[in-house]
Amino acid sequence: MAREPILKTWKLFIGGAFPRTESGRTMILWGANDRVIAHCCQGSRKDLRNTVEVARKALPGWWGRDAYNRSQILYRIAEMAEGRTAELVDAIRCVPEAGTDRAPSAATARKEVARGIDRLVAFAGWCDKFPQVIGSRNPVNGPYHDFTMPEPTGVCGVIAPNEPSFLGLVSHLAPVLAGGNVAIALASETNPLPAMVLAEICATSDVPGGVVNVLTGYRRELLPEFADHRDIDAIAGATEHRDERRLLELGSADNMKRVRLEDADDIDYHDDDARHSPWTIEPFTEMKTIWHPSGS
Repeated sequence: MAREPILKTWKLFIGGAFPRTESGRTMILWGANDRVIAHCCQGSRKDLRNTVEVARKALPGWWGRDAYNRSQILYRIAEMAEGRTAELVDAIRCVPEAGTDRAPSAATARKEVARGIDRLVAFAGWCDKFPQVIGSRNPVNGPYHDFTMPEPTGVCGVIAPNEPSFLGLVSHLAPVLAGGNVAIALASETNPLPAMVLAEICATSDVPGGVVNVLTGYRRELLPEFADHRDIDAIAGATEHRDERRLLELGSADNMKRVRLEDADDIDYHDDDARHSPWTIEPFTEMKTIWHPSGS
């Protein structure tokens, strides 16, 4: 008799730990030929609310770190992702591409992983440099120095596109973290496994608990809570269709949440010039102006 493999049940990643969803629900991840690949937790609105509390507590410690130290931590994530390239490639390839019954080629998946790792390295480099780019020393009439400097917006929701499941998540997550924010990421609904591998990388690297949190679940259930929750300060990411964008924008308008959304079909995640820009950090910062006397 052939041995049946033991399928992994992927849990949520909240506060540096891997709890099960409070609802006890799971999602079945289907591969090619109607084969069950894994089970993932179906995160609930209560899971999201719990995660917001954890992320809010982690914010002061993350922002209070030296910018160079945040840079080292992002670089460490990239280092560990490099060491788990084969696992990330397998995670990307376990689910057929949208509209087909074929998995992405190994070469395509390796290219996606390599670009995602490079993106983490790029934003690791910006952590202690972007304030000089988007900040300023302002000319004033008087014996003063006047400086404008960026500070983090706070707790940011990061909505990953369904495809590319790894590169799409990293592209929206890295600028948020580089800016000193903490993140609650909603993984790709069609293939959450690369996001959960990234969560395991964060859990075993130098990332403080609560700085990066990853939820899996259905967008139709969780996106309204992302928009309505008053302790989420900003939302970044990609929407799959117009109704999602409208839902997030209208819900966020009620509580004055910052929103920076892009249409998933229109994004070129392989455009390094645009995606590595420090100006992708700027939407998730608040500008603080300081006056300091000079001279006598």
